Amino acid sequence: MKQTKIGVIGLGYVGLPLARLFSTKFETVGFDMNQARVDALMSGHDATLEVADELLQDALRIHGFKCTTRLEKLRDCNFYVVAVPTPVDVNNRPDLTPLIGASETVGKVISKGDVVVYESTVYPGVTEEECLPVVERISGLKFNVDFFAGYSPERINPGDKLHTVEKIKKVTSGSTPEIADYVDAVYNSVLVNGTHKAPSIRVAEASKIIENSQRDVNIAFMNELAKIFNAMGIDTHDVIEAASSKWNFIKLSPGLVGGHCISVDPYYLIEKAQVYGVLPRVMRAARRLNDGMGAYVANQTIKCMNKKGVLVKDAKILILGITFKENCPDIRNTKVVDIYRSLEEYTRNITVYDPWADPTRVEKEYGIRVKSLELRDESGTFDAVILAVAHDQFKDLDVKALVKPNGVIYDVKGVLPRNVIDSRL
Repeated sequence: MKQTKIGVIGLGYVGLPLARLFSTKFETVGFDMNQARVDALMSGHDATLEVADELLQDALRIHGFKCTTRLEKLRDCNFYVVAVPTPVDVNNRPDLTPLIGASETVGKVISKGDVVVYESTVYPGVTEEECLPVVERISGLKFNVDFFAGYSPERINPGDKLHTVEKIKKVTSGSTPEIADYVDAVYNSVLVNGTHKAPSIRVAEASKIIENSQRDVNIAFMNELAKIFNAMGIDTHDVIEAASSKWNFIKLSPGLVGGHCISVDPYYLIEKAQVYGVLPRVMRAARRLNDGMGAYVANQTIKCMNKKGVLVKDAKILILGITFKENCPDIRNTKVVDIYRSLEEYTRNITVYDPWADPTRVEKEYGIRVKSLELRDESGTFDAVILAVAHDQFKDLDVKALVKPNGVIYDVKGVLPRNVIDSRL
């Protein structure tokens, strides 16, 4: 087989770290339709913060990594990796539009003997039933005769500086035994912890979708327990600490389930299961429960305010954090917005402070104004403070000083000292 030259389509949270890593061993071109994104990357900065500027600049300067919006720059590649989002629509039905568009892009540049590998999270069958027919139609080539395919599901955890892409053990697969070996070898060449070669593309697709679905169900159970124990007046975190003393207890915490993976991916399997006549009751119940936790937090905060005699109508409320997780600028599908919307029914006097979030993006996406600079002249002015995201900056923040003498402090993440809070999830 000719020398591998890699083209990565989609330079977001998944595609860029992977492309940067591949560039250390192979000639690599990154393709994205967003010119501003490409310009920023070529200047050596990743706004998602998934790739450190130093690493990105080394890839550009030393390894010859290039990012482009020009399709013709992909034509010399022979190993294409598709890493585009797989969202859901307003009815939580899978939206394959970005994936179909990326497949059309591949179809315009792929040549005989080339391989295309999909990394986007999908239900079993999407690669072979939805994507590859598009590549065939656009290219005029025959799948598994003129070109070949693989699937290696992404496992990027935004903001995680421990489980970075080179340290993640990757699942790989291929459309023929020989291509499976080839795809596995390409990924193995850049990964510290190697790969797991799945027996088929459909198995690899299924393995990814259950990773996040399992976490969704497990967290939903913890959220349900939190509701039960809060109603009983028992601290849920104390219960979890006690239970986790058993060797085989799975220690998870209740919380908001947002982001582009856990809160989205299960819908892909839910949708496909119903096509086969299976009603996935547990997964659907988990999704409903987790999607309702933002409103629950808001209602619990209001309950605390009522108990302390704090007038809820037109109350001045501070929400600490709006990203979907700590120490990360990612605001995709953040459930903190649900807290905001629920409180907005009682007061418009809500301040959101997040040093990680891009205020422009938050306002464009959600219509919410965010303070990214430190809180100034705000001491003792809030009727309630909700710590929604456990950014490191908030752990040392004197939250007590921000509220009025009878103000309420609600800790969603369970990270504040117990003697300063009124309640926690």
